[in-house]
Amino acid sequence: MLVKTFGSAVYGVDAITITIEVNWLTTGKDPMIVGLPDNAVKESLHRVESTFKTNGYNMPRTKVVVNLAPADIKKSGTPFDLPIALGILAASKQIENAEALSNYVIMGELSLNGEIRSIKGALPISIQARKEGFKGLILPKMNAKEAAMVNNLAVYGVENIKQVIDFFENEEKGLEPTIVNTREEFAHSQSDFEIDFVDVKGQENIKRALEIAAAGGHNAILIGPPGAGKTMLAKRLPTILPPLSLQEALETTKIHSVAGKLPENATLVSRRPFRSPHHTISDVALVGGGGNPQPGEISLAHNGVLFLDELPEFKRTVLEVMRQPMEERKVTISRAKVAVDFPTSFMLMASMNPCPCGFYNHPERECTCPPGAVQKYLNKISGPLLDRIDLHVEVTPVAFNELSSTKPQENSATIRERVIAAREKQAERYKENPGIYCNAQISSKMLKEICVINQVGANLLKTAMEKLNLSARAYDRILKVSRTIADLSLSDDIKPEHLAEAIQYRSLDREGWAG
Repeated sequence: MLVKTFGSAVYGVDAITITIEVNWLTTGKDPMIVGLPDNAVKESLHRVESTFKTNGYNMPRTKVVVNLAPADIKKSGTPFDLPIALGILAASKQIENAEALSNYVIMGELSLNGEIRSIKGALPISIQARKEGFKGLILPKMNAKEAAMVNNLAVYGVENIKQVIDFFENEEKGLEPTIVNTREEFAHSQSDFEIDFVDVKGQENIKRALEIAAAGGHNAILIGPPGAGKTMLAKRLPTILPPLSLQEALETTKIHSVAGKLPENATLVSRRPFRSPHHTISDVALVGGGGNPQPGEISLAHNGVLFLDELPEFKRTVLEVMRQPMEERKVTISRAKVAVDFPTSFMLMASMNPCPCGFYNHPERECTCPPGAVQKYLNKISGPLLDRIDLHVEVTPVAFNELSSTKPQENSATIRERVIAAREKQAERYKENPGIYCNAQISSKMLKEICVINQVGANLLKTAMEKLNLSARAYDRILKVSRTIADLSLSDDIKPEHLAEAIQYRSLDREGWAG
């Protein structure tokens, strides 16, 4: 008897419905799986057989052929265990209501006793199931809340195979669909942060630079000696970024779901991601890849912040592979039979010591590095990558009187209100330009229309360009940052003082900065 069940395979951040065809033959022996399965899929027959014996069912003694269609797409992972098991039971007439199986997408990894373990990519699988008009989705209980964020689809979370079999044998009764109020859950935890800028003593100029970075979506680098507070400040950047929109939250959740980074019983990712990989990371781990392409750190930071602490310690090849994704805001991972796109719209926040010993330009301690060491250290970061960083901010140690001060500091919520006001101004400006949400994303062509400066500003910028020997890309960055500074002050025009503040954030371009 031929029976069809339906599962789903995740490629990139999208899912493809897979038809699992099971045919029980009266001649031959040894079950087999065809349709480009990997080893994990082939091993599912052993898990299925153990599950049957534990729960009182029989594995057919004659030949069973399982075909995963379309047969020219490679299938990987263990989530096909459950639909294969149900298909075999229905084909061998151990489940009577076989017709009902075709109404559902079914996914789950089986343990040897029939318990169902969690899977990756529940959200994109749920979206695809609704798109193709399935009646419902059956998957592990740990993933049910995540999948239930998709409305107009019945999502059933199950703990063991017995629950699924009873569900179909009792005419699709006995399981309650999981209900999630997506908007309520999303709004509940958007502003729930454990850290705050109110804890930062002094460093007013650094807070100002981070506010500008957040308001315009600009990349930034903090340069300063050890213990000056670079990492502490960077970790607080997400607390002043605008809240995620529902669409952004769905995009971010899909990526984390595919990568298996969502905790059990999770729903939407409600706060902007903050990813801080170690400097020993490989280029594949950073940008994504593998035999079955998986998102890397730059995609996991989509709609959030990628923080690279001690930037010169990263391998140069790792840093260079970021250049194109930073510009295009997506990365394409190509393999012989498949090419997938992962979004990479992130803010880059980096930090570094000014020299190997860490005390170059320190107000009190002397640098002990030999001649040329500062420039050599800085040269570990390529010029093209530095050009893509809009704000170069020098961080100086905090004086004792500031550390011991009891003066109340500005909290993240207050700064965030100004950032949101600036972003709203930008949203209105770019409402006719799909895909552009902030000043950092505008093209060179739009720059001429949006970042108009008067003659005084033009002369100021010309002097800075000639003196600092800035590149054409740095020229664009200065104009974009000055546009953001003007937006923060709620000004329609870019004034010379806005340009002057933007120019001072090109510290690493200053002549003689590195000796």
